[in-house]
Amino acid sequence: MSTEEPGDGQPDPGTDEPPADGFVLRMLLGSQLRHLREAAGVTPDRAGYEIRASRSKISRMETGRVGFKTRDVEDLLTFYGVTDEQARSRFLDLAGQSKRMDWWTSYSDVLPGWFENYLGLESVCSTIRTFEVQFVHGLFQTEDYARAVTQLGLDILSPAETERRVGLRVKRQDLLTRASAPKIWSVMDEAVLRRPVGGTAVMRAQLHHLIEAATAPEVTLQVIPFAKGGHAAASGSFTILRFDEQYLPDVVYIEQLTGAIYLEQRSDVEHHLAVMDQLSTDALPPAASVRFIEQVAAET
Repeated sequence: MSTEEPGDGQPDPGTDEPPADGFVLRMLLGSQLRHLREAAGVTPDRAGYEIRASRSKISRMETGRVGFKTRDVEDLLTFYGVTDEQARSRFLDLAGQSKRMDWWTSYSDVLPGWFENYLGLESVCSTIRTFEVQFVHGLFQTEDYARAVTQLGLDILSPAETERRVGLRVKRQDLLTRASAPKIWSVMDEAVLRRPVGGTAVMRAQLHHLIEAATAPEVTLQVIPFAKGGHAAASGSFTILRFDEQYLPDVVYIEQLTGAIYLEQRSDVEHHLAVMDQLSTDALPPAASVRFIEQVAAET
């Protein structure tokens, strides 16, 4: 099989202005390699065998969660029938560029490995749908609120480490002001608004910050009042990340005390999407939700 020119149904890994973060580039390259593999009718097991690796490594490569060795990319391109030298050169250039540092690498001293994957996915997604049952979503936390959350149950942290963790949370919010900011649809239980994390003054400021955040065109906030009774999210908070790139599957992220679960099976994603749709239906409409937050802020 010979490779067609970009624009004839084949992926084009070349861009005039490649994204800044290595994770973004790894995801782009991985998705293109997945497309080539599927077009060639090759199974992940067979592809792994070709580069002396496992099926799981192919999966990690295709989702950008592992770095690329030049030899592996060359061998896969050959195995998938990519013979055009210009096309091969573009893929290999992208593999080299993908080794650049991600912004969160500078926080590696306080960043859990399981959350590093989430930051990478969040940085390239087009839509974030989230349900929160206890805390304000991290993208909307004020610095003081984030500091209070960080200190919960972590008395062993030094002041310097606490501030490093807070700095990571705040830096993450740069996502909201970039040119290609994702759409964020956050549904929260009333408990999120009522729990005075950090004390009354910190919580009041946090509520006003939520009200301000809701004015952004890409942000939708909804609240499920206690008066609604129980709701569909019996398992607690979760986030669904969706992507414009057709070869990147939706991902459900569920954070736990000492780790996280990433669900990519379509049946799991569809189940959580259905639950999220039900939560959005049960919640107050966006405008009424903002008025509700304003009311809680006035009572705080």
